[in-house]
Parts: sequence; C-alpha cells; structure tokens
Amino acid sequence: VYLAHINEAPLALSRLVPEIPSYVDAAVLKALAKRPDDRFASCEEFQAAVTSPLLRATKVAAAVLSRGNPKDGLMYVWIPPGTFMMGCSPGDDKCKKDEEPAHQVDVTKGFWMGQTEVTVGAYKRFAAATGRQMPPEPDHYGRLFNPGWANKAMPIVNVTWDDAQAYCRWAGGRLPTEAEWEYAARGGSMEARYGPIDDIAWYSFNNGAGAHEVAQKRANGFGLFDVLGNVWEWVGDWYREDYYQDCSPQDPSGPFTGQKRVLRGGSWLNTYEFVRLSTRGSCHPALANNNVGLRCVWEVFDP
Repeated sequence: VYLAHINEAPLALSRLVPEIPSYVDAAVLKALAKRPDDRFASCEEFQAAVTSPLLRATKVAAAVLSRGNPKDGLMYVWIPPGTFMMGCSPGDDKCKKDEEPAHQVDVTKGFWMGQTEVTVGAYKRFAAATGRQMPPEPDHYGRLFNPGWANKAMPIVNVTWDDAQAYCRWAGGRLPTEAEWEYAARGGSMEARYGPIDDIAWYSFNNGAGAHEVAQKRANGFGLFDVLGNVWEWVGDWYREDYYQDCSPQDPSGPFTGQKRVLRGGSWLNTYEFVRLSTRGSCHPALANNNVGLRCVWEVFDP
C-alpha cells in the first residue's frame, strides 16, 4: 500500500461518480499529483481549474477588448498589431514540410476577429437576410450530430469557401489571411499549442464523434475560443506547399493563384498530430465538409 501510494496515480473521481465533469476530474488529479511541482501553485489556481468552462468563458470575455457585431450577433475581439514567428513551433516534431521554415512575420495593422467560430445561429441570420439555403445537416456515417440545425450554439459546417467568404462580407468583413489567423490563434504562444490539448480543443480522442458548442474549452491569450480543434476554419489564402520559402515578411496574403484554399486549426475528426497552431490544411474551395467551418475578421474602425 505504501509503494502504491508513492508510485501509482489515484483513481479518477469519474470512475466512481460518472456525472463528475472532466474538468473537475482533471483538476483533482492535478491537485493530487505525486510531485509537488506538478500540483497547483495556489488555491486560486485550483479554484480556476474547477470553475465551469462557461463561467471561465464569461470571465475571459470581460478581460479582453470585445464588441458585438449587430449584423451577425457574434462577439469580436481586438487583435493588436505585432510580430511573431509563423510556422513550425520550436521543439515541435510533428511539423510537415509545408510548415517550414519558421519565419518572422510583421502584422502591421490590428483587426477584430470572431471570438468564436461562426455559429449555426449566426449563419441562420445570414441565410434569412440573403435568401440562401442552409447547408446540408452534418452527419458522421449516417448519424446526424445537429439534426435540423436545432442547436444554434454549434459551429456551422458543410460550407464552401465561397459560402464562408460571402458570410464574412455580409457581416461586414472578410476571411482572415493565413498569417492573421496564426498570429491571432497563437495569442502570444510559441508552443505547438497554447495549452494542454484536452483543455483547449475538441479532437478525435475527446469529441464524441461530432462538433461541439463553441466556447466550451479554454480561450487563448487573445480571448479566442476553439482556434484549435472543433472545426477547421477557412482562411482567405490560396494554398501552396512551398509558400513559406519566399513569402513576404510583412502582412503576407498568400499566393496569387492556386487550386486549393488554406484551412487552419484542425477539427473534431483529427488526431492530435493535426491539432497544432502551425498545421496547414487545404481543400478545393467548392467542396464542403462536416468538419469545416469559418471565423471572420470584422472590418470596423480601430478601438
């Protein structure tokens, strides 16, 4: 018993009481870590860890510069100008050829970015205002995971690049460039992810076979939710595998032409190797998928 107490992890509370939320489970296990350095540094840290994700989302929203877009009803946060290293993160051994080389990029103008992925509710407003049809309901091997588009807090999926760009223009903006997306998604982080993957993202290991309501995981340093996992996000750039070899160091906007558009962030359907801040996906702009959505830049005056 003594040796087990020293060497073996305690039983997770959810094994005894299945209704206990996963974030409480994780917090208790961290508090009981064998090494003191692996535990919480203070009672305040422990309290924050056992606070519900929705309450944490409210606190984050209050701490960042945000404003509501009256057109689509979503919250947007201010992303200030800055400089960052774009591409493969230091020490990340999962990088693909198209993520290299890492290179410095200057984002010279700040911008407003959707705090969450575009939701079903927001897209319904767009469809009603423009006379568009809603896209097909998302299914996974015949199982609908938002039948009738009933859950308005879920991210919209099954949209093409043209659908995504049309939505953003209707909302008063555009799709972000790939550089803007990565700069905002990093939120100041140089790591492959801005936090432990289960704390920040829905991916193949924890998703339950479908997308989830937005803002259920921890936000990044700029107050953005779900930039990793949940659904891939269309950006404005054309895709080219070797683009990082010669791209502009200041406000790059991608190749002039191409066959595919860039996707960023990974999704509920992907394994952890894809759910990283430098991962570059690509897809033909006319195709729509049940794990692809969008997030907009809102072009309004500076704060």
